[in-house]
Amino acid sequence: MDRLRKALDFCIRHQTILGYSIVSLLTAASEHIFSSVVFKCPCNSGNMLYGSVFLLVPALILLLLGYMVSARTWRLLTGSCSLEKHHQCSPWGTCIRYSQVLVQVTARALVAPITWIAVALLGHSFYECAASGNSLIKRLFCKDKGPECQEQLPKIPCDEKLSTNISRGQLSLQAQSQLIGLFLIASIMTVALIATCVSRCYSPVSYLQLRFWKIYSKKEQELFESKAKEHATKLAEENTKCFFEATDPAPFHTPSNEDWQKISFLYTFNSREQYYSMIHKYVSTNRGKSAKFEEEGQDLTVLAFVDEAHTGD
Repeated sequence: MDRLRKALDFCIRHQTILGYSIVSLLTAASEHIFSSVVFKCPCNSGNMLYGSVFLLVPALILLLLGYMVSARTWRLLTGSCSLEKHHQCSPWGTCIRYSQVLVQVTARALVAPITWIAVALLGHSFYECAASGNSLIKRLFCKDKGPECQEQLPKIPCDEKLSTNISRGQLSLQAQSQLIGLFLIASIMTVALIATCVSRCYSPVSYLQLRFWKIYSKKEQELFESKAKEHATKLAEENTKCFFEATDPAPFHTPSNEDWQKISFLYTFNSREQYYSMIHKYVSTNRGKSAKFEEEGQDLTVLAFVDEAHTGD
């Protein structure tokens, strides 16, 4: 029982990393199935188009899917085009905010597409097919080898012996694919590490306070969902009872549209007035009626989890 509890605690503490790992593993497994079962290079003039489609189109689909399943995307877009909100917000500030959130969402959505491309390059099937039909590769690969080489190059994915003969003395298409894949993985890991270091370096709070903040956000989310379900259940029961019994409903307070809107704003850090969430800010500023509620700070990547707490992202 203690081991199970420790395992659950570990999963909770590292749920973001584990989530990315699971997505990467599922993407790699899908790529393996596609390359071994579905993919069949035509070995003719259509190699370039066929190989490129299998290499890039699934990555594009995964990117779009990443945007669709990101709750931060919908939190940002929901109600953003309403006339009321348009009059309240400055176009320039809104544009900057949208750009910041878009960068963060895109960074997360790119995990699966980049995994697909990297694994596909290491597997070499898609690249080998596409490259064998590329005119530039033909000129470089078949330099000083005569026109026969260019005619045979598209047939390489279907003939290993032919690939060995043509590639003699230079990197084969398979080796090129694997080198590009390794370079891509190394580049992405380097960029991710640098971005994380810069983000933490510019964190407005210390390490331990950041940990406390994440604990608070998680607990607030749990309590919000529990209270919301309880409140919604009572309201539904009251309305259903009045419908069947033909009675007038008793007074029942629910947050107004304005209240919901206020706690749905994207969080911005303000060093002068520190709040741990939009609900915290709303409660601490007289239900959002104080002038302090309108004050905005800096929207920092390292504090993106504040918005994510109520999105399930």
